[in-house]
Amino acid sequence: MKESSQFRLLGQRRFAPFFATQFLGALNDNVFRNGFLILATFQGTLVLGMNHTTLANVAGALFIVPFVLFSAAAGQIADKYEKSMLMRYIKALEIALMCIAAIAFITQSYTLLLFVLFLMGCQSSLFGPVKYAYLPQQLASSELVGGNALVESGTYVAIILGLIIGGLTVGFNPDRPVLIAACLLGFAVAGYLTSRQVPATRAVDPDLKISFHVWRETRRIIDFARVERSVFLSILGISWFWFFGSVMTLQMPAYTLDILHGNEFLTTVLLASFAVGVGIGSLLCERMSGHRIELGLVPLGSIGLSAFAIDLYFAQPVAAAAAASTIAEFLGHGANWRVLLDLTMLGAFGGFYSVPLYALIQQRAERQHLSRIIAANNIINAIFMVGAALLSIAVLGAGFSIPQLFLVIAILNVLVAIYIYSLLPEFLIRFLAWIAITVVYRIRPTGTDNIPDEGPAVVVCNHVSYMDPVILSGSVRRPMRFVMYYKIFELTMLKYFFQNAKAIPIASASENEELLNEAFERIDEELAAGNIVCIFPEGGLSKDGEVQRFRPGIEKIIARRPVPVIPVALCRLWGSWFSRSAKRDKGWTGRLFSSVPVRFGPPVAPADATAENLELLVRTLRGEER
Repeated sequence: MKESSQFRLLGQRRFAPFFATQFLGALNDNVFRNGFLILATFQGTLVLGMNHTTLANVAGALFIVPFVLFSAAAGQIADKYEKSMLMRYIKALEIALMCIAAIAFITQSYTLLLFVLFLMGCQSSLFGPVKYAYLPQQLASSELVGGNALVESGTYVAIILGLIIGGLTVGFNPDRPVLIAACLLGFAVAGYLTSRQVPATRAVDPDLKISFHVWRETRRIIDFARVERSVFLSILGISWFWFFGSVMTLQMPAYTLDILHGNEFLTTVLLASFAVGVGIGSLLCERMSGHRIELGLVPLGSIGLSAFAIDLYFAQPVAAAAAASTIAEFLGHGANWRVLLDLTMLGAFGGFYSVPLYALIQQRAERQHLSRIIAANNIINAIFMVGAALLSIAVLGAGFSIPQLFLVIAILNVLVAIYIYSLLPEFLIRFLAWIAITVVYRIRPTGTDNIPDEGPAVVVCNHVSYMDPVILSGSVRRPMRFVMYYKIFELTMLKYFFQNAKAIPIASASENEELLNEAFERIDEELAAGNIVCIFPEGGLSKDGEVQRFRPGIEKIIARRPVPVIPVALCRLWGSWFSRSAKRDKGWTGRLFSSVPVRFGPPVAPADATAENLELLVRTLRGEER
């Protein structure tokens, strides 16, 4: 499939009305929540006996609790019924809720505003499964990263606008916030109108019998999510990001007031900088991942989250020493730009972290159960976010400052990352591959559309350097099982990675005939399971940079399991530090940072997949570029 910009989706009916609908919904949520919290915080109002710090965390939990209570039913409903109809009904409900919210703002009934916040959580819990299950039904697999990036960045642009509008409309006339009431109603009506343009999207399980038994169905849909291990661990990863983000953003009003000694407008600037970062990071995902689901960005995101959260803690003395009553005064202190940079970068690395995980869930989850799996994601997200509010209340109640809370969450993020990547090393392996193909070399793959999107295939390639498997795995969307020499597989420092990459160790018949037979069995099992297996038919690294004679093992594989064979040529790696060349090209750098063409040829039918024919095809693809 030809790769093109994600932004083309914004001009297509299958995406644009849906995007506008979810954008306006996110906008309205944030206008309401930010307006409410800023009004309560800077008016110095005690709501049900709670001060502004406690209120922020309680309000966050109150919005999230409905996701735990109602997501199970919402997921079933989204799988059973046509999705555009559901969107219209949910947006109509939003109009009714905003009428109540308008009355509550005008009368400054804070208790009623808390109740409306809970009801908005109920409405959002209904929309979530519909929202994320809609995308894989309307977008191709290669469009999922771009589509999710647009949704995530659009959501955070909506958050930015919501923060600004919520803060400005409340600040304009705090004693009688009529303006915010009008905005809430206007956005709700606009969202309903755009939802009417969303194309019909069929129900995936119309015969489903809906059960409203909360706990039983919650356990059941979580069991659906656990069927595919990588999906469930991705849900846990996303939930952790929401935990992390909730801790950071819920403290911003109090952080502004207590640490920066600023006003409600400064709170808006700080939250907007975080949201801008998430939007930028989400949009960069497609470019950085080469239009595919690149799990290597997830560890990169987690590293950045901890690094900049720690730096935000160390920025505390600078921020505390530079009190400001206006935005201009705050920005006039050069040191305060460090706080804004930290928040922006936290958002950007959060985008790198979350977008690939959402796309992976949509790609690998069972389609018939997708809405319910998304509902399971929402439930676990909600539990983590309630946990974030409770942790914040406990840590701050124990006498910690808000910057110290940021440091605690940064350390926890390191521990969680280590735990998740130990359970699913695929993330870490892809990260190392991504580093190799974007930093160590500049990979230039062509013909990748010759790799089938699904089903078994064998990839045969010339073997020039020890980096060849890393370069190939970074060039192909699908995971590959590499057949490798058993002595390299057994290397102490690398065996853990090879095992978790499901590499297949092999030996010659003279070295270990039993291992050779086991290797052929493993290869056949992987092909039978519909996976891609990559072999280097030369049997070892090239000693002179030229393509060596292909051994007949490939013919044995194809005779047993007739599948397509894709020839691949790696170019310009001879003379690198990782090749057997005694003379390093380009001096001490040894071709590091050089452009490396990776050429994929058309699939070869099993009947034509002889060792001699495949060797000729790889030689032709490589040409004179050793």
